[in-house]
Amino acid sequence: MATTGESQPAQSRPGDYDTQSREGEIFDLLSNQRRRYAIHYCKREETPVSLGDLAEHVAAWELEKELEEITSAERKRVYTSLQQSHLPALEQADVIEFDDRTVELTDEAAELDVYLDIVPGDSVPWGVYYLGLTAVGAVVIAGVWLEVVPTGTIPELGWATLVFALFGVSAVVHVVQNRRMRIGKTERPP
Repeated sequence: MATTGESQPAQSRPGDYDTQSREGEIFDLLSNQRRRYAIHYCKREETPVSLGDLAEHVAAWELEKELEEITSAERKRVYTSLQQSHLPALEQADVIEFDDRTVELTDEAAELDVYLDIVPGDSVPWGVYYLGLTAVGAVVIAGVWLEVVPTGTIPELGWATLVFALFGVSAVVHVVQNRRMRIGKTERPP
C-alpha cells in the first residue's frame, strides 16, 4: 500500500500518462492518409480553406488525378468522409477549427511537424547515415593517432577539419531536405 511520502513509479505519473496519451492520439490521427492530406492542404494554403476545395484536392491526391479529372461522385465521397469523420476527429484533437464549411489549422497543428519527419523510401535514415559518418571519422582519427594515416601531405589538424566539415555539410543537407519534405511545403503531399 502506497503512503503519501512514497514516490510513484515512472510509468504511473500523471504527466507521463498525459504525454503518452497525447502522442497516442496524434499517431492515431496521422495514421490516416486522408487526414494527413487534409493537414497538408491546410498548411500549404496558410489561410482558412473551404471544405469543397479541400475535398477536391484530397480526392485528386488519393486517386492520383488532376483536379479537372475528378468526378462529382469522387469529390462527394471524399467530402462526406471529411465532413462526417476526419475533420471532426481533427477538431476534437484541437488541430483544426471546422465550422461545417471552412477549415483552419490551429496553433496546435504546429506540434505535428515533429511526428511528420518524412524519409523518402530510397534514402538512408539520417540516424544510420550519421552513425556511418561517425565510424568513418573514428577510423580516420584513430589512424592519425596510430600514425597509420599519412600526415605528410595533410596535417593532423587537416584530417580533423575534414571530419568536422563532413559533419557540417551533412547537417546542412539534412536540414534542407527536412524542410523540403515537410508536410504542407510541396504541391503534392510527400
